[in-house]
This record gives sequence, C-alpha cells and structure tokens, in this order.
Amino acid sequence: MSDPVFDAELDVRKLACPLPILRAKKSLSAMAAGRVLKVTATDKGSPKDFVDFCSKTGNELISSTGQDGEFIFLIRRR
Repeated sequence: MSDPVFDAELDVRKLACPLPILRAKKSLSAMAAGRVLKVTATDKGSPKDFVDFCSKTGNELISSTGQDGEFIFLIRRR
C-alpha cells in the first residue's frame, strides 16, 4: 500500500488538548477546499477530539490510525 497523499502536514506531538485541534483548525483554514491535512498527535484524547471536530466543522476525516502512542489523521478541507 502506498503512502496516503496529503497537501500539508502538521506535527502536534507532545501538545495537549485543545492545542492539537486549534492548530489543525488554523492550518485547515489556510488551505483550499478539497486539500488534505496530515496531523500527527500524541494526546490520548485526540482520536475522539478529531472525530468530534470533523463532524462539527464538516471537514472529512479520511483516516485515523494509531501506533506506538502516535495518532495520524488525514483530514480533507470542506
């Protein structure tokens, strides 16, 4: 399987809630519609936070994966 395609990357490792969401929101707002943001986070609450964030904002959570305490989210800008 090839690596997912994304247009911008955001590293929010070691940041606690709500900073990962706030940084992602800021990054997404600077992107054109349809573009994909890759977010790497370590906050244990971030999987639920990003699901909630995307459902509230209308952005598409393409994927959410976790491994070794890191979570990777791919979000398509609405």
